[in-house]
Amino acid sequence: QVHVEESGGRSVRVGDSLTLTCKITRDDLRNFLLGWFRQAPGKEREQVGALHWSLGERVYGDFAKGRFTISKGPSKDTAILRILNLQAEDTAVYTCAIGQGPVRLGGTWRVWGQGTQVTVSP
Repeated sequence: QVHVEESGGRSVRVGDSLTLTCKITRDDLRNFLLGWFRQAPGKEREQVGALHWSLGERVYGDFAKGRFTISKGPSKDTAILRILNLQAEDTAVYTCAIGQGPVRLGGTWRVWGQGTQVTVSP
């Protein structure tokens, strides 16, 4: 059984940094993708980026380049999303998901978490 659960979302101020965590339960799943997504109020979901768990390859959406970093966490089977210099427009529900295949933006993602809320205030 494959399951993901996000944590770490909270209210922060413009300019703050934040680390979100995605805990992965994966049994014997190998060679998977870990993607991070966000959905702001009234907007469509957009992909922050993805990490190939075995190969370490990463890809980021254009808006995410420079301030967002996806990596494996310090604990087994955790991934983190590090966001620097948060802006009001980063306010969104952030969700992680599991996919397979080459590292990519878009496509089909088979397992989704419930999301964690990040709110950025002036």
